[in-house]
This record gives sequence, C-alpha cells and structure tokens, in this order.
Amino acid sequence: MPILFLDVTRLLTRLYDELLPTGVDRVGLAYIQKYGANSRAILSERGYTTVLDERDSQQTFAWLLSSRRNKNAIRALIIRACLNRLRESRLTGILLHTSHNGMEFNRYYGGMTKRDIRPVFMVHDLIPLTHAEYCRPGVDSTHRNRIHTALKHASGLIMNSQATLDSLAAEAHRANLPLPPTVVAHLASGVTPRPLAPRPIATPYFVMLGTIEPRKNHWFTLHVWRRLVEQLGTAAPKLVVIGRRGWECENVIDMLERCESLKGVVIEEAHCSDEKLHAYLQHCQALLFPSFVEGYGMPLAEALALKVPVLASDLAVFHEIADDIPDYLDPLDGPGWLARIQAYAQPHSPERDAQLSRIERFREPTWAQHFERVDAFLETLR
Repeated sequence: MPILFLDVTRLLTRLYDELLPTGVDRVGLAYIQKYGANSRAILSERGYTTVLDERDSQQTFAWLLSSRRNKNAIRALIIRACLNRLRESRLTGILLHTSHNGMEFNRYYGGMTKRDIRPVFMVHDLIPLTHAEYCRPGVDSTHRNRIHTALKHASGLIMNSQATLDSLAAEAHRANLPLPPTVVAHLASGVTPRPLAPRPIATPYFVMLGTIEPRKNHWFTLHVWRRLVEQLGTAAPKLVVIGRRGWECENVIDMLERCESLKGVVIEEAHCSDEKLHAYLQHCQALLFPSFVEGYGMPLAEALALKVPVLASDLAVFHEIADDIPDYLDPLDGPGWLARIQAYAQPHSPERDAQLSRIERFREPTWAQHFERVDAFLETLR
C-alpha cells in the first residue's frame, strides 16, 4: 500500500469552531481511525496545501478522534505547518479526501502533482447540481466546479452509493468530461452498541434527524403535526427534531417558534449528544425521513441498525440501502404520512410490527466492508 495522506481541513476547522460532527465528518473520522496510524495529514486553504510532519499529523488525528479542543495548540500547529511547507521534500503516495472542501481549486491538484501525490476524493452527492433550489444561492456553481475539476484531475473517486455514481456519470456525460476510475462503497451507520437507555419521553413520539434545510422537508412534517394536533388534541404523538438550524429554513423556524399548537408537542434538539440521540432513537415509534433528495441517508441505516422502524421518502438510494424494509411514501403525500404516523403511534400497530419483522433481514453496511472495497480500489491505482 502506498503512503497515504488524509485531508483533515474541514474536521480541524469544525473542531476549532466547536461544532458537532455531521455525517460527512463522521466519515472523515472513520478514515482517520482506519488509516491514521500510518498516514500524514494535509491542510488546505483555497487550494493552497501543506503537509504536516509525522508528529503533528499524529497529534492532529488524536485531537480529532478525541474531540479535544485546544485553540492555542491548533493555531501553533497551523503556523508550524505553514513554515514547514517551505522545507517540504518530494512526497509520493495517495491522498484520501472525504469532504468536498477545496475540490474546486485547480491549484489543489497542482500542489498534489508537484508532490507526486495522487488525489482520490469521495463524492457524497450532486444535489447542488440536480436540485439547486434546496441549496444556498451560489452553491450550485461552486459544486459544479468541484465536480468538474475532480472529473478532470482526480486519480480516483469513491462513491457512497450507486445512486451518486449514476448522477456523477450523467453529469460527466452532459459536460463531455471523462469519468475517472470509481468505486461504490456504502457508508457504515456510525452506530456503536449501547445499553438500552431510559425512555426520554413517556408518551409515543417520532424522530426527525438531520440539519434543518429545505430538502429535508421539515416544513411539510410540521404541517402534518399541526393536523395531528387538530385531530387528536393531547393524544397526538410528539415529534423530536434533532439537528441544528441550517439555511433557507425561515418557514420552519417560524413554525417551531410561533405555532402555538405545536408548543410542547414538537421538541427541538439542536445540540444533541450521541448518548441522547441513541436514547431518542431506541424508544421512538419510527424515524421519519421525508427528504426530497439524498446522496446516501445515513440516519436511515442508523435507525435500522438499532431495529427502529423508518417511514421514508420513496427514493432510489433508500431502496439501495434498505431494500423493502422501510415504509415508503411520496414526500408530498400529506394524507399518506398522516395516516401512517397515526398507525405507527398505536400501542399495538400491525403496520409497525410488520416492519419490525422485516428489519430482521437488514444487513447493516459496515466500515470493514467499506474499507475492503476502498483498499482493493487503491491497489488498482498503485
């Protein structure tokens, strides 16, 4: 296996800013756990890159895996890295980059070429290209530059799903660009075995998990919940919304903060620890996943790994991960979601029991399987 380099820019920035890990970050941390002992860390800023020496690389990996924050030490490390950049010797190996940060800069690839490092990127999704309306203004242009630059210069690309690869191949064809060598490697759920936690809410409740952003369909779900309250009053199940507030979500915030009928029924958890998250999932009636589009959908795998039922949008990538185990609905079918939620809220729900039986067939994607595919792919690039 050639020497490996791991770009940890996003992870270190988020650690410095004291932000909780997202799904993309958890993938980066898994790569550090797998490869960090024999790898060097890379930091970048607007395409300019520097390689940390072995000691600082191991220190950085240790900080990231333990979530230890020492801002002064991080600042000192970055200064050393910038100074050492002037004394870098020629390096040879493969770069593994698991976030999208910096992919759009040609000089990023130029810096790797000068060092004789072949860049391999993970592509999580093409949503800004296929569904720009769900993203911040301008993100579509930036992401198109990322994808097109990677298609031109990357030595290889890792896909989190066949659905993502299909989208990438379609974009490469549309833009008349070559498709580099690729591999599809499903992501593990990130669930770690934990003892059964005390029930956090005594009455029936459902969970939505993910950053509050337009494509996650929170606004629709909150309207469903208002209708549940109108129909059932105090007997309505509760909804726990886990995830920080993101972008273009003013209507959702208005519902959360100003809708009187949802107060005390909808519980917002913007900063939820892993322990609390697992407690919520372990006891909920179902995870709700009504997204309009996803590149993968890690919460779906996390819930099913915990044997928690899922009500999900009828998306190809969800079928790829979970086959026919969840109950699938159109993300705009209000009456359908309303009826299924009411059915799953019952103490003895035939619909929920049927899915619990199907969950026994679920085979959780594992990191061992993921890295087996990645390692075999990297061997082809030697």
